[in-house]
Amino acid sequence: MKIHEYQAAALLKQYGVPVPEGTPAFTVGEAVKAAEALGNGPFVVKAQVHSGGRGKAGGVKFATTVEEVREKANAILGMTLVTKQTGPEGRVVKRLLVNRAVDIRREYYLSLTVDGAAGRVMMIASGEGGTEIEQTAVDAPEKILTVPIDPTLGLMPYQSRDVAARLGLNPAETKQFIRLAAALYRLFIEKDCSLAEINPLAVDASGNLVAADAKINFDDSALFRHPDILELRDLNEEAPREVEASKYDLNYIQLDGNIGCMVNGAGLAMATMDIVQAFGGTPSNFLDVGGGATAEKVAGAFSILLSDPKVEGIFINIFGGIMKCDVIAAGVVEAARKLAVKVPLVVRLEGTNAEAGKRILSESGLSITPADDMADGARKICTLTKEARR
Repeated sequence: MKIHEYQAAALLKQYGVPVPEGTPAFTVGEAVKAAEALGNGPFVVKAQVHSGGRGKAGGVKFATTVEEVREKANAILGMTLVTKQTGPEGRVVKRLLVNRAVDIRREYYLSLTVDGAAGRVMMIASGEGGTEIEQTAVDAPEKILTVPIDPTLGLMPYQSRDVAARLGLNPAETKQFIRLAAALYRLFIEKDCSLAEINPLAVDASGNLVAADAKINFDDSALFRHPDILELRDLNEEAPREVEASKYDLNYIQLDGNIGCMVNGAGLAMATMDIVQAFGGTPSNFLDVGGGATAEKVAGAFSILLSDPKVEGIFINIFGGIMKCDVIAAGVVEAARKLAVKVPLVVRLEGTNAEAGKRILSESGLSITPADDMADGARKICTLTKEARR
């Protein structure tokens, strides 16, 4: 789960990480009041959307007076912000953050993230902080420092001290960096984060380290432990179908293809997407119904797939273990009748009660094409969708 910058700043402040003074605003009037409360400028008015690259897209503007804040807020609020991360459709700005501008003298990059391959948290740092950090990683990877953190020991002071030295921080800045990194790590672990990023980590005119901008993501699987974090969720920033899928406890990610895929198990879902691509199709989604799918879940999944106007065919690929194929087949038939599915539908069932499931499908009287195996199913759905287009 992602949160907005102002929410991330509030969490960082709670853990003792220095952040700029600032207040979120949902209207131009609130933005003006926020600037007035801060006192003298300069100020920075920032669009709050779940995307990087906001500055380059015109979503971050500086103002020297309260009246300029009004002008900038009016320009940003309601605009459609298009960045590399939003895609061409962009995101409508519905929230702002009005900060006191930081007098930045130097910029660094600092983050903590989970390295799945290494099985531990990694600290990542660079002396090239700011908007070009992604390009720095491509053009000059030697400028990116990575430090693996032993989960039994946590982040040790000597590791932060070494990073500070490699970044060229002076002794006073190094002391601040060690404290700041320790606080960031504590937040990361206690709140089950998947990413905690400060970019830029600024050194201001007084020599103080300040988290001038921040991004924090959380492990969705751990949100049940953090109702306070779940309350920060902004559904307006998520794809509507993904929000709907979460109501049925479905793992759904929207893609740009034309073939809807419904699968049980993440590994099988990835393999299904690959084989559909191999036969000339393009998946419209990743959809894992999990190991305990019910008729209600299947109906919900169908509804979500069919709500995508780009979907021209549906491939259901089920390998029954704990999940029984006859239960899935009954759910498919019920959902297909209820939703009056008009696009080609191919179903592959294998595993527990597969024969009973296939019998339910064949006796349903519906236009459901059975598949002998995964490759056969992918071939058939790609062929049928092409024929339906003619």
